[in-house]
Amino acid sequence: MIPDFPRMTGTPFTPADFDAVRVNRTAAERRAASLTARRSVKKEWQAAWLLRAVTCIDLTTLAGDDTPGRVARLCAKARAPLRPDLLDALGLEPMTVGAVCVYPTMVPHAVRALEGSGVPVASVATGFPAGLTPLPLRLEEIRYAVGEGAAEIDIVITREHVLTGRWSALYDEIAAMRAVCGAAHMKAILATGDLKTLSNVYRASMVAMQAGADFIKTSTGKENVNATLPVSLTMLRALRDFQARTGQKVGFKPAGGLKTAKDALAWLILMKEELGTRHMMPDLFRIGASSLLGDIERQIEHHVTGRYSAANRHALA
Repeated sequence: MIPDFPRMTGTPFTPADFDAVRVNRTAAERRAASLTARRSVKKEWQAAWLLRAVTCIDLTTLAGDDTPGRVARLCAKARAPLRPDLLDALGLEPMTVGAVCVYPTMVPHAVRALEGSGVPVASVATGFPAGLTPLPLRLEEIRYAVGEGAAEIDIVITREHVLTGRWSALYDEIAAMRAVCGAAHMKAILATGDLKTLSNVYRASMVAMQAGADFIKTSTGKENVNATLPVSLTMLRALRDFQARTGQKVGFKPAGGLKTAKDALAWLILMKEELGTRHMMPDLFRIGASSLLGDIERQIEHHVTGRYSAANRHALA
């Protein structure tokens, strides 16, 4: 999908935008819990929302035993995420996922496998998942992934900067990464499970956007706690505040722990309630997942046939 808005440029470092913010965890948790309790999507509307979720998935493999063959199979699923008989029953044209996300060395294999599909290749970089390699090496990793054909780069921040309140250092680091990304869109992974407080999550989100991040992303998927609704709500409130101040649109990506169709619906409801329908499109919303697609396809089959199938009928690849 080609965005209908200018790309993020960021702003100068402005601590006044976040210094005084304190997030009430109890209130955030109460608001997050109310979202799915007060809202539900049923029948054909649920199927439509799940189809939207498919187009927003960053289909991901980030395993130590990744091979070109595994990546090629994942890319085949990205090209055709739903079985043709299900699309025919719904009267739909073929669709694709939002992107395929891999390690830098797997980028050229993914690029070849996705040629002509329109599906972009995203790559994690900057010492993923810890982000504790020296900054010059992290910047070089971005250059490598972009040079191999990655159209999107998922960077990780230095959590130490957040935990010690070194906000200008965090801004400088992310701005340097954005500069090296060039035309590739940058998603800033905040690793929110490591940031201790929701106030830190809000401040890190704001700094990342000021530094030019095209998306802010919850997690690497490797932390003990990954994407949660209270954390996502906090990030979306920061995103909304930033957009109100600057007029610049920023995307959001939850990742880690989203495995079921019910999870996808919960985050779509959050996007709808907090930011509106426009932010439910793949140029502003992505879901980082590896196993989620199989459950969504299973739910779509239930909508079409009235029967639940075994999970192994909807293998990822």
